[in-house]
Amino acid sequence: MVDRRTFTTLLAGTIAAPTLAFGKTMTSRNVFYSAVGPELTAYGVDVDDATLSKQGTVSTPANIQYAWPHPSRRYLYVVSSSGGPAAGDTTGSTHVANAFAIDPATGALKPHGEAVKLATRPIHASVDRSGHYLLTAYNKPSSLTVHRINADGTLGDRVEQPNKLDTGIYAHQIRVTPDNKHVILITRGNNAPSDNPVDTGSIKTFAFKDGVLTDLAAIAPGDGMHFGPRHLDFHPTKPWVYVSIESQNQIAVYKLDDATGLSRNPLFTMKNTLSDPDSKLRQAAGPIHVSPDGRFVYLTNRAWWTIDFEGKKVFSGGENSVAVFSINQTTGEPALIQNADGHGNYLRTFNIDPSGKLLLAAPLWAMAMRDGSTVTAGLVLYRVGSDGKLTFARKYDIDASEQKQQFWAGMVTLA
Repeated sequence: MVDRRTFTTLLAGTIAAPTLAFGKTMTSRNVFYSAVGPELTAYGVDVDDATLSKQGTVSTPANIQYAWPHPSRRYLYVVSSSGGPAAGDTTGSTHVANAFAIDPATGALKPHGEAVKLATRPIHASVDRSGHYLLTAYNKPSSLTVHRINADGTLGDRVEQPNKLDTGIYAHQIRVTPDNKHVILITRGNNAPSDNPVDTGSIKTFAFKDGVLTDLAAIAPGDGMHFGPRHLDFHPTKPWVYVSIESQNQIAVYKLDDATGLSRNPLFTMKNTLSDPDSKLRQAAGPIHVSPDGRFVYLTNRAWWTIDFEGKKVFSGGENSVAVFSINQTTGEPALIQNADGHGNYLRTFNIDPSGKLLLAAPLWAMAMRDGSTVTAGLVLYRVGSDGKLTFARKYDIDASEQKQQFWAGMVTLA
């Protein structure tokens, strides 16, 4: 495991970064997309060599917040906003959803249909299993919308919700269950150690039919004041749902439920994700993904806070890592087996290729260190062993900063 002292030393060190080749012939069917500010760049992925090749870039009207592919893998839906952290956490005035057609040979993107205006800043979006609806979550005010996806893949009208919905405080992710009958909205709340004011976190579940949602349950331990969920992912074959608990740096396991979408109580008490659980530094768990074979679950630990040092803001310390858990195939219980160094600051998004052999992580921005060095943003590639553990392969530096962040990245296997 990587303890805090070792991590800070590694993070401060210089990492030699290879150069991304542009226009190299694709050698696999996997494309990794990286969004920096309003620009979305496609990279071909060579899983065996653990390398990337830059394919091309498109732009959106504002800073990209999230993206999700259509089940057909022919279209990519992107939500963007002029608000958010890169804009000083202002509300912004431009909020849109765009559809892009994916070139089946190269993964290159082409605008597809008209953009759809959104009312406020979107934080997450996903597509239902049928490919008929785009679901979008908004954090301030916490809310959601459903838009139709037309037969040609373009975005259609908003589905009006006849019922008032409980959308909690600070929505952060919206997903449809594998049976396409329920929607789960993760609402993080505000309950990290230094949050003020403090708000409850919760997992909201809804019945889902023809684009219409109906309240089912609000799930949280106790009163939700010490529960800050961020993201979830589904096991590929079992009814197990893995949830990253951001504010408490924990992982929880729930079970799919026909009546409420998700069990009201976790299958297991929440487990810490840090290599140093006793650290007094503020930390935050990040996104979470179950491996394609269902044997492992991965999530990131993030630390991005700064202190004043010799007239400038520098990294205050903490753990930026990928936590690896093995999954008991009988019970679903996760067990921490590795904390792999993040080789960057604030791993906000990552993905695993469909073969389960390569994990790609995307640090959000560059970070100044106390020793005068700067840790770059970039694309970090890890080989995944048969035991689920990660081995660093390489990092490609990219230009991302506090003003122009790498806010989303993800992988699509071409149709």
